[in-house]
Amino acid sequence: MAKFYDVSLSIQPGMPVWPGDPLVSLDLISRIEDGENANVSRMSMGVHTGTHVDAPFHFVAGAATVESLALDVLIGIAQVIEIDRAVGQITADVLRGATINPGVRRVLFKTRNSDLWARGETRFQKDFVALSEDAALFLVDAGIQLVGIDYLSIAPFDAGVPTHVALLTRGVVIVEGVNLAEVPAGMYRMICLPMKLKAADGAPARMVLEAM
Repeated sequence: MAKFYDVSLSIQPGMPVWPGDPLVSLDLISRIEDGENANVSRMSMGVHTGTHVDAPFHFVAGAATVESLALDVLIGIAQVIEIDRAVGQITADVLRGATINPGVRRVLFKTRNSDLWARGETRFQKDFVALSEDAALFLVDAGIQLVGIDYLSIAPFDAGVPTHVALLTRGVVIVEGVNLAEVPAGMYRMICLPMKLKAADGAPARMVLEAM
């Protein structure tokens, strides 16, 4: 029987968001208990909430927006790579010591960030593990087409632009906020489908891994 992992964060009020982004609001505006025919909810949040995909337009003026991202990149074989818990930043040197399997085009990094999701941490953490610019360029040179990370940014809190630009200007899709707490390192069939938001710089996504 196939083993599936839903690595999407549940969208809910009180979840951590990037500082300055809108907080999540999810309210019932029509209730059966109040005599209405149906329950109807209203949601308000930023497009980079929870598990989400960054489009090139997020950091590159005039670049591709999220609805135009190629499905053959968002669906396919991915490798979950577990990074040693002592690592505070994923650099090119760290990646040289990791094993990216031959032919892999999608990588998801499991770091100590995943502990935050496992314990239900609701406060935003600035000291999350992220990729340096040289790590991003290393992945580009390795032919990676999609990279995911287990916190709300692929880049360090205080140096967000270089890593994002290094990836997005070279056509690499970024997935952030991936919950890998229960996922062992290894190879998976991945489906990552962002909401089809017209002309948006990103979108929340439902992401599922199937063990191989």
